[in-house]
Amino acid sequence: MSPTEIGRKAEIAASAYLEMRGFTILERNFRRPRCEIDIIAQKDEIVHFVEVKYRRSDDQGSGFDAITSTKLRQMARGAHIWVDESKWRGEYVLSAIEVSGPTYTIMGFIENAF
Repeated sequence: MSPTEIGRKAEIAASAYLEMRGFTILERNFRRPRCEIDIIAQKDEIVHFVEVKYRRSDDQGSGFDAITSTKLRQMARGAHIWVDESKWRGEYVLSAIEVSGPTYTIMGFIENAF
């Protein structure tokens, strides 16, 4: 399976996890120059810009540890662009989900992670 297919499956698992917890998925794979947001979801009056990190196994370390300062800047840039384009005037946060293994198990979800 290609890295793109693996990433897509991890994002599907993460989206299902969020929906089971009462989130509404607003958009997936939001892309603009120099930024990408894996999932944009809303719960209550807060929009979450979610980074999905997949690891084949625990041997690769935590997916959360793989979120670099560069990625955080890209996420923040993407969030600001989406907020401007959508005219959203409410609260928003950057969050992250770690997905692992061949069954795409959710290992953790950190709301307002950064």
